[in-house]
Amino acid sequence: MDLVRPHLETFSFLAGQIPGTTPAIPGMFPTMFPLATGQPFGALPVMPVQAMTQQATRHARRVYVGGLPPTANEQSVATFFSQVMAAIGGNTAGPGDAVVNVYINHEKKFAFVEMRSVEEASNAMALDGIIFEGAPVKVRRPSDYNPSLAATLGPSQPSPNLNLAAVGLTPGSAGGLEGPDRIFVGGLPYYFTEAQVRELLESFGPLRGFDLVKDRETGNSKGYAFCVYQDLSVTDIACAALNGIKMGDKTLTVRRANQGTNQPKPEQESVLLHAQQQIALQKLMLQPGAVSTKVLCLTQVVTPEELINDEDYEDIMEDMRGEGGKFGALVNVVIPRPRPNEAAPGVGKVFLEYADIESATKARSGLNGRKFGGNQVIAVFYPENKFAQGEYDA
Repeated sequence: MDLVRPHLETFSFLAGQIPGTTPAIPGMFPTMFPLATGQPFGALPVMPVQAMTQQATRHARRVYVGGLPPTANEQSVATFFSQVMAAIGGNTAGPGDAVVNVYINHEKKFAFVEMRSVEEASNAMALDGIIFEGAPVKVRRPSDYNPSLAATLGPSQPSPNLNLAAVGLTPGSAGGLEGPDRIFVGGLPYYFTEAQVRELLESFGPLRGFDLVKDRETGNSKGYAFCVYQDLSVTDIACAALNGIKMGDKTLTVRRANQGTNQPKPEQESVLLHAQQQIALQKLMLQPGAVSTKVLCLTQVVTPEELINDEDYEDIMEDMRGEGGKFGALVNVVIPRPRPNEAAPGVGKVFLEYADIESATKARSGLNGRKFGGNQVIAVFYPENKFAQGEYDA
């Protein structure tokens, strides 16, 4: 078995380290393959175990860099990424340069940049959008990246302690959101704020990462975002529930960023149905000109079954008065109950009416996302006129 063969493409870039050749990048690779004085090229002392380890981890040590300018070459790319990795504190494999090899496809303007370690490659994911020779470049995982296998080799996400500000980047960029559960959210109205988009997405659970893509010149939203949920099991549920929803004059496109549209598993269908019901409430909050009100609507707090028994109902009312009263003057608590043989609007919701908007706002901040009976509460403002008229299904 020829154990040296996997590194032939690397050797072409390391020619500057062989005695008698012109260095391509001075000092870049002094310790990768130490050579004895006068040792011929064919006698490189590559240990079999090292060679096999390097080849096995290669897919997780390479990063794809797209959108390169025509002037880019192997030396300039290697030098640039080694410098910025050092600047952000992304080097973890000891002294020296993080980059060990670069391959450029000049026709298609992309490169594969190979790092020394899996951890350094993951840190490089945070460099997505960095300016190289005057143009922003994309930094992604290559197509042969195997997330499951990579998870056994080292960290798959960038370190949270990177100093991205040193190279003009901000934490939480799309580069830190990699893997099969990364979600693309397109068709967002441009006037939606980052907080509004995040709140819509968090109706399915807390996010591990989020990035609303913005124009570098104006700072305005480009109308699309990326996110990853902390609980990866809700990925398909959120995609199916949000995809196709109309927001203002736009229609959302929500899918896994790398795998197209996925359908939820059968056991997730009931959760999906409930999630779709919650979207109507979220839309109330996200409509242009939506304002805070004195009335708060809570969902995912109670089930219709819990409201049938009188004693249980009174206990829940008391709990709601106690919790709601912590944030200000609570005027009224309404919890619609099921009615025998007829539809009852608003069953499953809890309405808290406050004396002023300030108290309602505090309550919304304090209650949204809280756990109640094992469920994560969603709290949104509710139109005061509809509440006053007993319209609880708005």
